[in-house]
Amino acid sequence: MHYIISVAGLIIVLLLAWLASNDKKKIKYRPIITMIVIQILLGLILLKTSVGEFLIKGFADSFSKLLEYANEGINFVFGGIANEGAHTFFLFVLMPIVFMSAIIGILQHYKILPFIIRYIGLVLSKVNGMGKLESYNAVAAAIVGQNEVFISVKNQLGLLPKNRLYTLCASAMSTVSMSIVGSYMTMLEPRYVVAALLLNLFGGFIVASIINPYEVKPEEDIVDVQDEEKQTFFEMLGEYIMDGFKVAIVVGVMLVGFVGLIALINGIFSGIFGISFQGILGYVFAPIAFLMGVPWHEAVKAGSIMATKLVANEFVAMLDFVKIQGSLSERTTAIVSVFLISFANFGSIGTIVGAVKGLNEKQGNVVARFGLKLLYGATLVSILSAIIIGIVF
Repeated sequence: MHYIISVAGLIIVLLLAWLASNDKKKIKYRPIITMIVIQILLGLILLKTSVGEFLIKGFADSFSKLLEYANEGINFVFGGIANEGAHTFFLFVLMPIVFMSAIIGILQHYKILPFIIRYIGLVLSKVNGMGKLESYNAVAAAIVGQNEVFISVKNQLGLLPKNRLYTLCASAMSTVSMSIVGSYMTMLEPRYVVAALLLNLFGGFIVASIINPYEVKPEEDIVDVQDEEKQTFFEMLGEYIMDGFKVAIVVGVMLVGFVGLIALINGIFSGIFGISFQGILGYVFAPIAFLMGVPWHEAVKAGSIMATKLVANEFVAMLDFVKIQGSLSERTTAIVSVFLISFANFGSIGTIVGAVKGLNEKQGNVVARFGLKLLYGATLVSILSAIIIGIVF
């Protein structure tokens, strides 16, 4: 029965994307069907085969080892602050971002990541039927981050028409950066984090191909990647370490504000209506959770977590999810976990607008005008990825 529900959910997601399409006549259906099949195959390989188990174990073990190294630095600086045996969120979830950012900086400095990103993007452009720039940008966003990716294509940013700019921004919102992946793995099962990373990559292409179809002429399809200003190794390292620290601080500060506000709103709603704000949102989002493949008796709880991610951010939602995860089935845990792995929330609209505006004022204003449509598309990507997990689980 759950297969029928999940397939129905898949059809509804594609229909919702189709209804929001800028030009329904230009939609290319063959690449979309191909990518959906690829998503299903990836889900099966990652979650249902020994090969997938081996790959995910290797990926998770690598991040686990990196986090251990990160904790060496954290314990050296903050060791006396945390109580013995205590798990302080800021220290052990957010601060490793600093170390991961340094690793990414080193790989960027020695041109390892640009090489990988460029050629993976080239291969993807053959599959998704989109431009090389769009494919490059999607891979780059998943590795270097939501804001940093625009710096790498800043030479072309001012020349891009509105439709191509939308696809670039949609990719950035639909994925997560590699520097934060290790933090997610401290709260969610690594196999679901890895699955979400790959499914969101293709899901972003699928939804953007429907909502925002267009043709790219060969002479326009050039990936002119901006090289970073030449720095010495230690200049670069210091910059990336500080960038990672800024991300950790920003996420931490946002958590203080969002968690506090949600607690306040929950208290007000509970006092007036006898049910928390998140409880109400749970009922609103329950049908969506059900279509994703969550059993109906768990749909309200799952819907509440989904809504929290949308109105706050994925970290706030994960904190709440960890509290109730033990009361949910493995199937629901898998579906909700995959849904949470993206930057699709209201706050990301401002983040992306600010990143583009900092490089090109005019294009930043263009992005601001389609901000809600960006969030709509990115949310559909998260739902689509979760549905794929529901189908293969």
